[in-house]
Amino acid sequence: MSKKSKPEWVPKDGGKAYTTTVVKGKESQHDGMPGNNNLKHRKTTSRRKLTIEDYVNGVLKHDRTILAQTITLIESNSEKHFEMGQEVLRQLLPHTGKSLRIGITGVPGAGKSSFIEALGCQLMKEDLHLAVLAVDPSSSLSKGSVLGDKTRMEMLSRHQNCFIRPSPSGGKLGGVTRKTRETTLICEAAGFDVIFIETVGVGQNEITVRSMVDFFLLLKIAGAGDELQGIKKGVIELADAILINKADGDNLKRAEIARRDFANAMHYLKSPTQGWTPETLTCSALTGDGIYPVWEMIKRFEGEVRKSGVFEQRRNQQNLGWVHDLVSERLLNKFYTDPKIKAMLPQLEKDVINGKIPPTQAAWKLLNHEL
Repeated sequence: MSKKSKPEWVPKDGGKAYTTTVVKGKESQHDGMPGNNNLKHRKTTSRRKLTIEDYVNGVLKHDRTILAQTITLIESNSEKHFEMGQEVLRQLLPHTGKSLRIGITGVPGAGKSSFIEALGCQLMKEDLHLAVLAVDPSSSLSKGSVLGDKTRMEMLSRHQNCFIRPSPSGGKLGGVTRKTRETTLICEAAGFDVIFIETVGVGQNEITVRSMVDFFLLLKIAGAGDELQGIKKGVIELADAILINKADGDNLKRAEIARRDFANAMHYLKSPTQGWTPETLTCSALTGDGIYPVWEMIKRFEGEVRKSGVFEQRRNQQNLGWVHDLVSERLLNKFYTDPKIKAMLPQLEKDVINGKIPPTQAAWKLLNHEL
């Protein structure tokens, strides 16, 4: 039995006037407490390394954990992971190509995440499986991302038929990660019927997403001051539809006026999809008004372009463009990692900054490996 003693603050002659006693405790073995560092009986667990077969089977069996790990493998810049990821992708390739890929972009504040949740919940009612690849803005310094889409899509993220994968944009043009195409294929192999790619809204530079989706939706809001710029070429000419969001309350009338303005402007632009006339609609992600007509329009689009053969033709062209993009990326990476280039570059950069040589000459020297 443990010995009892009086607390230090009890006077020596306190007697029975102080009834408080202290019982010496046992040395704890809980995490974070003294004495647990040298416990020989503590079990240490480590995650088992997955094989190529594990990744492939896990994705095909719709295992959410392995699906996430496979995407992480694909996103890795490690040479070892690259080779393994490409083999996983090669084995999954026969199971891809069956989903509908939808790109969703728009200016900041247009309510992209709110709209995706509203439309996604509509898809859940039809018992469809949805994957959302939400590309968040990245810091130009740390390359980190806010990754807040799961908190913004609270209802959708809890649904068992929906998988949300936030990824940092890494500063890439259009806010689309370098591995988004591979991630799309993995999600298709996992059996998702529809894939949303939500991109960083950066105005007319938001064009990269067009090269990897079937349907391209541009979100706008009324009162942003750009209604009269609808005739200008840019991201608008790449859109299969323009949607005026936040059409509710006092903003309902302004949204309808904006819709008509954009509809008139679209007549001056060539459709990005052969055989399809871009449409303009209004909706409210807050109230749900106009959400179902958007989905009806997308399904009508899919039916028409599949019937005409444009759907498959676009997919083939996108795959060829993907090949050339990868070659360009690989060559650029190989160029800048060349020992001669790495040795020459610092001095040439100083010469350009100091005005000793023009940028054109510096580039020529690098390309010809001359000093």
